[in-house]
Amino acid sequence: QVQLVESGGGLVQAGGSLRLSCAFSGSIFSIYTMGWYRRAPGKQRELVADISSGGSTNYADSVKGRFTISRDNAKNTVYLQMNSLKPEDTAVYYCNALRFGVSKWGQGTQVTVSS
Repeated sequence: QVQLVESGGGLVQAGGSLRLSCAFSGSIFSIYTMGWYRRAPGKQRELVADISSGGSTNYADSVKGRFTISRDNAKNTVYLQMNSLKPEDTAVYYCNALRFGVSKWGQGTQVTVSS
């Protein structure tokens, strides 16, 4: 049973940085595509970034050049480094593990960016 636990959210001023972490357990981490999604108040959940088992990355246009996703297969962890944060980045951020069309989700971590 895959379990995902996010950490690293919090309150930060605009222009600041945060690093989110997602600890994976219950299966073979290295074969999963890992992603970060977010849901802002009143909006649908959207993809922020993902990283394949081979290390290929994909970003939402709104975060390109500011956010970086990475994975450490030795630590079974995926990271999201968020720089130059904006108030519109405020959301609950969710970790996702995907394999063969089946998704597992973490509980989410709140990121709040003040102006």
